[in-house]
Amino acid sequence: MADVDRVIHEPVRLKVMSVLDGVKEADFTFLTTALGLTNGNLSSHIDRLEKAQYVEVKKSFQGKMPRTTLCITGSGRKALSAYWNELERIRQLKPECVEPD
Repeated sequence: MADVDRVIHEPVRLKVMSVLDGVKEADFTFLTTALGLTNGNLSSHIDRLEKAQYVEVKKSFQGKMPRTTLCITGSGRKALSAYWNELERIRQLKPECVEPD
């Protein structure tokens, strides 16, 4: 499993990437609620994904309230696709069984 992307492979980050792969963008609050995470927990995972350039974080204001949205980047989408392809390759491995004499 050396070719599996360790940034994406972590369960929370895989969930975040999977959600973002299916939408144009997602609100930080939506992700915390949908994934059952604390703000701090989600923030640390987003930071790791952002450093890998897999997600883009946009901060804005909605009225006077701060709003953070995330979207998957092109390189993030490519990395996620490569991740799924590698898992599928591993899944397809068939060990050769040796029949006992």
